[in-house]
Amino acid sequence: MTDALESPLVRFADAEQRNPFRLLLDLYDRTVGGPAAASREDILAEQALAAAVVSWWSRWQPASIHAAFRAGANLADIAAATGLEPAEVVRRWQRWTDVQTRLIIGGRPAVDIEEIRTIRRRLRAEAAR
Repeated sequence: MTDALESPLVRFADAEQRNPFRLLLDLYDRTVGGPAAASREDILAEQALAAAVVSWWSRWQPASIHAAFRAGANLADIAAATGLEPAEVVRRWQRWTDVQTRLIIGGRPAVDIEEIRTIRRRLRAEAAR
């Protein structure tokens, strides 16, 4: 067991400071290994952990979508894997790429502009089918 059960987190701000993978383990421990009769603090801690996991995943998901596109996955496969509508997959990915292409690291964008163009061409070709 992790320390999630010994030191209850009752605030989102506290939970959000944890390592994302630790959050998943702590949430698991709290929901599976928690007391049968949960206290107010237990329930609030579980909510804080779950909210932090959702927040973390929401920020991380577009990068994962991009990695799937780079690996050759098509839009339908990514939509099925994420449970999102295809239009939502594209919207999240485009919003992420808009930021990443403006983020300059070492004199270059954070993501390869040509890679983005290639994926956009693939998406247009998929839509045309």
